[in-house]
Amino acid sequence: MGWRHTHDVEEFRREAGPYLEADPARNTALLTVSETVLRYGPRPYGDDGGDARFGWWRRTPAGPVEGAFVWTPPKDPLFGPMPDEAARRLARVLRGTADVRGVKGGDGPAQAFAAEWTGGDAYAWRVVVRSRLFRLGDLAPPRPAPPGTARRATAEDVPLVAAWMRAFAADIGDDPAADQTGNAARRVAHGGLYLWETGGRPVSMAAHSPLVAGQSRVSPVYTPPASRGRGYAGAATAAVSRAAREAGARQVLLFADVADPTSTALYQRLGYHPVADHVDVEIH
Repeated sequence: MGWRHTHDVEEFRREAGPYLEADPARNTALLTVSETVLRYGPRPYGDDGGDARFGWWRRTPAGPVEGAFVWTPPKDPLFGPMPDEAARRLARVLRGTADVRGVKGGDGPAQAFAAEWTGGDAYAWRVVVRSRLFRLGDLAPPRPAPPGTARRATAEDVPLVAAWMRAFAADIGDDPAADQTGNAARRVAHGGLYLWETGGRPVSMAAHSPLVAGQSRVSPVYTPPASRGRGYAGAATAAVSRAAREAGARQVLLFADVADPTSTALYQRLGYHPVADHVDVEIH
């Protein structure tokens, strides 16, 4: 049967739902992003690039879904677990019909797609970020705890949250000029964004996504440079991880950049354990 495509997120969740929910941890990005589209419409990250696009792959018409992707332009396509064969076939399907500048997903599928897309030219693509998916076991809040307390963000905090999200985007290599007001407002309205305050002043933030298929993902975690190195990020992450659990999440997840040993060590001290490695691939 091969790949099927749609702009209809409800059709995608109906067709690919069993595949996504069979492994909600490794499909966390597809679940959370498709949920965002369900809640907020086909262009949750702005009008640049058109409506969200979804796809799923079956070997045979009657077979189970074995691969899926979610694409919300201008962001890169996100791959769930899939055979490398499916990734190569997706490159053939999309070539000539879409402008793909990068993909995110498991190491094998992401690189198989890039190699097929570029006709085997090893110099036409490269891995720019290696990240690791972590899953929370027993939460171990930092001891000793830094001064301050966590509180849920309110509508009055949206301008600050949006500014910090722009700074976070710059830190991870995304567009720092993109307007994050809508994103900040959605996260605050959902009730999943927390600020760590000390002396009545916010010094760090962390958020968790809405619950989907029993999982919730922590992102972003951000502390302004002047407040780093004091334990605030760990305290904020612990607070939002607990909040996700209290909201009913059976799996609390997060991604960390493998090249940042400080963050990966912090998350493991808090009780997070490695699940799978992912890559961001840039295509020239």
